[in-house]
Amino acid sequence: MIIIFILSCSTNKVIKHHGVHFLAKKNDILTVNMSNKNDIIKLLGNPSVRSTFDNDVWIYIERKLSTGSIYKLGKEQLLVNNVLVLEINDMGMLAKKDFYNKDTMKNIKIVEKSTGSVYTKRSFVYDFLSSVRQKINDPMRKMDKKN
Repeated sequence: MIIIFILSCSTNKVIKHHGVHFLAKKNDILTVNMSNKNDIIKLLGNPSVRSTFDNDVWIYIERKLSTGSIYKLGKEQLLVNNVLVLEINDMGMLAKKDFYNKDTMKNIKIVEKSTGSVYTKRSFVYDFLSSVRQKINDPMRKMDKKN
């Protein structure tokens, strides 16, 4: 009976993918001051998040999770966590692009106290990346509250 149970277990890892596939490679194709909105939508599709205050900030996300080994009791492991922030000027051309992966997100310095307008492009990107960082650091907290 135990042999049947052991043989039915799969050795293949389950990978959950969310967002745009191969975002890092597609980021290399986009060129500042050369690519326009149509090129971006053709390559990446519609953005995961658009700025609610400024229509010229588009954010694309790629995230891959995998089940852990038997020793870790199936706890999910973060494989890829990429964020691409595109800023598009009034002419519809790509003005600026910032690419963040899970390693570079750890190096982002977030200032606790700041002054200035609440409704700026910087605060929107700041709020978005802060929420992504919080989810990375504590993904199981929500599951603990539900159970």
